[in-house]
Amino acid sequence: MRPGRAAIARLRPFTLRSRISVGLVVLLALSCAAVGVAAVFTLRSSLVERLDQQLVAGGGRFPASLEHHAPEPDGDEHPDTRNQAPGTFGARLMDGWVTAGAVVRSGADTSLTLTLADKAALAAVPVDGGSHDICLSGLGDYRVHAIPGADGDVLITGLPLNGVEEAVRRLELVEAVVFGVVLAATGIAGALWVSWSLRPLRQVAATAVSVTELPLDSGEVALPAHAPDTDPRTEIGQVATALNLMLGHVQDALSKRHTSQERLRRFAADASHELRTPVASIRGHAELALRHPGPVPAEVARSLERVAAESARMSEMVDDLLLLARLDAGRPLECETVDLTRLVLDGVDDARAVGRGHRWTLDLPEEPVTVPGDEHRLRQVIGNLLGNARLHTPAGTKIVVRLADGPGSAVLTVADDGPGVPEEIRATVFERFTRADRRRPGAGGGAGLGLSIVSAVVEAHRGTVRLRSGPGATEFTVIVPRS
Repeated sequence: MRPGRAAIARLRPFTLRSRISVGLVVLLALSCAAVGVAAVFTLRSSLVERLDQQLVAGGGRFPASLEHHAPEPDGDEHPDTRNQAPGTFGARLMDGWVTAGAVVRSGADTSLTLTLADKAALAAVPVDGGSHDICLSGLGDYRVHAIPGADGDVLITGLPLNGVEEAVRRLELVEAVVFGVVLAATGIAGALWVSWSLRPLRQVAATAVSVTELPLDSGEVALPAHAPDTDPRTEIGQVATALNLMLGHVQDALSKRHTSQERLRRFAADASHELRTPVASIRGHAELALRHPGPVPAEVARSLERVAAESARMSEMVDDLLLLARLDAGRPLECETVDLTRLVLDGVDDARAVGRGHRWTLDLPEEPVTVPGDEHRLRQVIGNLLGNARLHTPAGTKIVVRLADGPGSAVLTVADDGPGVPEEIRATVFERFTRADRRRPGAGGGAGLGLSIVSAVVEAHRGTVRLRSGPGATEFTVIVPRS
């Protein structure tokens, strides 16, 4: 953005109240300006018209006296100034040349010195019976009227415009003061009126903002009180009514969703609990059959081994589902001082033993890092993250496990230089049954519950977990508060 546009953007009013108030003041200012211009124009036209009438009424008596004037008793010779207003100007032209010029002053002195420019301006005044404006160097602006004389000359009479300009300036000053006071008072009163008129709209906005601050993603949500009821015939009333209807629909949808989620949680918990016994029984019978001392056909033995392996895997899945159901129900975890350093050491040793084809690097602080929490569940978090890094990267991948003691929290990072998490599942990687290969569990890999357990356990410890992934760089970061 250019500097000029940035400055305009900073000065531009953003709120509706500011825009309406500024708009009202601007419209009033334009109206005042139009009235002021019209008043000034009307006054000046009226005063100039009066000057024109005086010029016409005076005829050419004063400039005519410049040619034939009689001596005064005191011996001075000057034109006839009787009945002439102070400042009256007269000039006589013959064949386009100024032959005489005088101006009426307070005394008897009527002498006047005209420059060549003044004489040229006077010679250019048309003899059309109308009045015209000229500027004389020694006198200022004048309104002049030219008529033909009896001797073939041109008689020019003029009256000063300084009185007109002074009256116009006084009017402009009065208008500026009056309009300024009116604009200031109107701006303050208009801002207060607009603020009072928009008060219901601010209440509607406050209601909408309070809804946006609610955790609507899960759990039972109690929406705030509806927007205040106003006249539905007004625009604000229509907005408030629409918002209240929308909040009602949202409340119904949230209630239905919460009921459905609770029913699903109960089903998952009940199903997991009920499945534990038959799965354990199947697993036990399979292991018992494999221990039979008699000869067992190879095909039967292999089938029994698969039954035992799948039963063990299904048992782990049932335990994971039961854990998630308990965490969803908000059941508290154990809270004791847990040495994360030792858990990370044990987890990396176990992962290195299973994933010998990977390159494992461990980075630990000099002092042990401890947090309050459930040791068994935190061990499960570390194991799931390491297992996820091992299962979803090829042999030779470098996996770096780093534990740091941050300000008020412990930070665990598991990073690898593998192919990365597919872009299409990054947003849902911590959801249940999210799997990178999109295959059924029986085709290999986990059930897609490992990272969802990581997220649920970390949240139960009031912590956070995040993912940053791309080709050749994947990093899971777990932050657990230390108090």
